[in-house]
Amino acid sequence: MVSEDSAGRDPYNFDDEVGWRAYRVLRPGRGIYHDIKRRLPYYRSDITDAWTYRTFASTVRIYFVNVLPALAFLLDMNSRTDGFFGVNEALFSSALACIVFSILGAQPLTIVGITGLISLFNYTIFDIIKRYDSSLYPEFLAWVAIWAAIFHWMFAIWNLCDYMKYVTDYTSESFGFYVGIIYLVKGVELLIVEFERYGPIKGYLGIVIALLYFFTVYTLQSVGEGTWFKPWIRDLLADYAFPLATLFWTGFSSFPGQNKETNVPTLDHTRAFYPTTDRGWLIQFWTLPVKWVFVALPIGFLMMLLFYYDHNQSSVAAQARNFPLKKPGGFHWDFFLLGCTSFVAGMLGIPLPNGLVPQAPVHTQTLTKYNRQLKVTRTNDGRVIHEQVKVAEDVVEQRVSHFVMGLAIIGTMTGPLLTVLNLIPRALFGGVFFVVGWGGLEGNGIMKKFLYLIREDRFIQPDNSLRQVPNRKILIYLLCQIFGITATVGISQTIAAIGFPVLFLLLIPLRWKILPKFFTARELSILDHLTADSDVVFASLGGKPRMPEDAIGDEDASGSSTKEGEGSGSGSNEKTSMAERGEVAGDRRGRNI
Repeated sequence: MVSEDSAGRDPYNFDDEVGWRAYRVLRPGRGIYHDIKRRLPYYRSDITDAWTYRTFASTVRIYFVNVLPALAFLLDMNSRTDGFFGVNEALFSSALACIVFSILGAQPLTIVGITGLISLFNYTIFDIIKRYDSSLYPEFLAWVAIWAAIFHWMFAIWNLCDYMKYVTDYTSESFGFYVGIIYLVKGVELLIVEFERYGPIKGYLGIVIALLYFFTVYTLQSVGEGTWFKPWIRDLLADYAFPLATLFWTGFSSFPGQNKETNVPTLDHTRAFYPTTDRGWLIQFWTLPVKWVFVALPIGFLMMLLFYYDHNQSSVAAQARNFPLKKPGGFHWDFFLLGCTSFVAGMLGIPLPNGLVPQAPVHTQTLTKYNRQLKVTRTNDGRVIHEQVKVAEDVVEQRVSHFVMGLAIIGTMTGPLLTVLNLIPRALFGGVFFVVGWGGLEGNGIMKKFLYLIREDRFIQPDNSLRQVPNRKILIYLLCQIFGITATVGISQTIAAIGFPVLFLLLIPLRWKILPKFFTARELSILDHLTADSDVVFASLGGKPRMPEDAIGDEDASGSSTKEGEGSGSGSNEKTSMAERGEVAGDRRGRNI
């Protein structure tokens, strides 16, 4: 439980403060202090609660979900920075983040590692520097990291992470959709490089491996969400989809005959625990000319803005409202820690790690215990439709899976395992991009609203809360999100890509100040919602904010604030449906299937 004062609220709160005490920046370190004080009593249970099968399954799954995309982005950075980043840099960065945040983090469920956005940032900086002198790149990047770390510490100490409590699905869905598109684009670019660099035969086999890898992982994970086989078999296939697919399609590339003779290119081999290029681990940042030190300052600030949104959004996603969490997080302390890892990463010349948007909620999901219930829907023509409904009952909140994953990544840097990595076809990482990218699109609220608009009327459930919003308004809402995504994707393909974090931060005030002028409060309460609405999350952010649409009154708001798929309305709207009513078979908990 979150500690409370005599008034029944968390002591970290600015709502009722007056005078200078109401200004966050004038009370430095308050958020960090309460984050540590709030989470420290749970440290012992973070270890003892980990001894379950779900921790083991989660560790295996998240290891592959973390390492494979990191190596995939490494291929992108390696080709665009003249080989400065290699396999060991990617593994070292991921391991550093895992060890630090699993031991010291306030929210160990948030997975930290290499993202596509830091890859984009790194090679955009290289494109800028090489116009003058590419030899300055390592030292310049180190100073970008130093400035970014300083700004991280300032934002954390000044309690500025509080403003992440205003993130709603409007912003998080747009960001998640953008990240998914970037992953898919990178997958296509990687396969194009295979054609250009190695010829059409190896290129075509690479496409086959990438697509079949994608379909294999997608199918196994879909089985886990479906109704085939027994529940334990479904869970087993979903938990180990990534390792099974990776092992099989790596072996497929070496099948005797045409496959082996084609000799598809594989991941580059490197020395154990050594940098890719001929250098030491410590970057000689003090040798950079002074003028370039100050040129790095604004870029460091933009890097911090990227991490401010990306990392905190990852933490919010890992603690989203669909996960029944009981232990508090700590945004200020974790952002301070991120500054420390950014500083160390800059000194070592490795990619700066930060929160992984697609992987963070996957980690929590794999640790969630679900109760499968049977939903029975009776239609007008007398038919009975049986559906599986998964209800999240509990989350194994611990820090062992994150820590063990870090140790496993360190082990991957040893000679024998680097030799194993050398067997993986480069094209397989295109499939990794497709899996993670499509995962960010398929379950996104933007996709769900789009499918709602194009679905035939009679196949829409009567209790779908979107029925209470005119289709025209839903379309306008989607167009606003798509415009922001399109603009950001466009900028990301230019040398101005380092400025894209500003666009996403602007979506937050757009949602709170502009959208209420074009949508009624009732419409917004259905279309949008706070991404995380648990007290254990908002305790670290200074309390739950009051949404603009809350002004319609408690009675009206409580009747229309349900999201798509969570509503219980009667279904009087533009669209009609075959379904007349739905009920859960069995007792209150439902019937297990």
